[in-house]
Amino acid sequence: MTFFLEQLLNGVQLGLLLFLLAAGLTLVFGIMDLVNLAHGSLYMVGAYLAASLTVMLKSFVLGVIAALAGTALLGIALEMLALRRLYPRDHLDHVLGTFGLILFFNEAVRLIWGAAGMTLAVPPYLNGLVEVLPGVAYPIYRLAIIIAGVLVALFLYVLVQHTRVGMLIRAGASNREMIGALGVNINRLYTIVFSVGAALAALAGIMAAPILTVQIGMGENILILAFVVIVIGGIGSVRGALVAALLIGLIDTMGRAYLPDLLRLIFTARAASVTGPALSSMMIYLVMAAFLIVRPEGLFPVPSARR
Repeated sequence: MTFFLEQLLNGVQLGLLLFLLAAGLTLVFGIMDLVNLAHGSLYMVGAYLAASLTVMLKSFVLGVIAALAGTALLGIALEMLALRRLYPRDHLDHVLGTFGLILFFNEAVRLIWGAAGMTLAVPPYLNGLVEVLPGVAYPIYRLAIIIAGVLVALFLYVLVQHTRVGMLIRAGASNREMIGALGVNINRLYTIVFSVGAALAALAGIMAAPILTVQIGMGENILILAFVVIVIGGIGSVRGALVAALLIGLIDTMGRAYLPDLLRLIFTARAASVTGPALSSMMIYLVMAAFLIVRPEGLFPVPSARR
């Protein structure tokens, strides 16, 4: 039972990490109609900035805040200087253009930080274990990721549902031409949305950095999962991104934890240990395929007009 609860928490933690990356991506895709493959590069840059600035500022909190601000400013510059030229073009041009940005950011990181990976050390108060339930000890840092993910989800809910900016975001997801005709500065709205998405991607990268190695290309694999999340949740839906991310996180974690043991009933121990994680990864895409067949608009589709 203890192992099951630990894996359940691990699944929630992975899901909320995916949500942070997917939330910004689904906002950009849903409102700006931009296929941004470079979103994972912002995830990577946020992790690199945090790894450097925490050492430079000698403070984990200040380093994280500075990294978030720096990535948000980078997002603003990227949107204004490069991505605005892609808006009138079709999705193939978006893919080609933002793929070029992936190559640019990978080489820029190589020039600035070098080819070797970096680590982000967590402060002592985030190390160790805490008893979340009687007999269930869980790493403090992973629990902090869960709490941060929940707080960000609440912040996005309030922002999107109960503020003027959120009203414009929802209107832009439904009919961006109409809100432009009503006098809303659509370029400014796009810049705000993209900078928020960049900061969310950076936060995901920062929180993953102490668990994974900060390295070139680290955002590319997780970006694929983020696209799976927004397909299942519904393009432009933050609520859908949250539910789908938790679903994907639980499927992946529980599959990796329990499938090898089940497969040992059929295969050898070595074959089961190799096949189990592969099947758990496959299940994610099978779930996506099932949604595309049964509910192609996603769990919580956003009403959209012809664009």
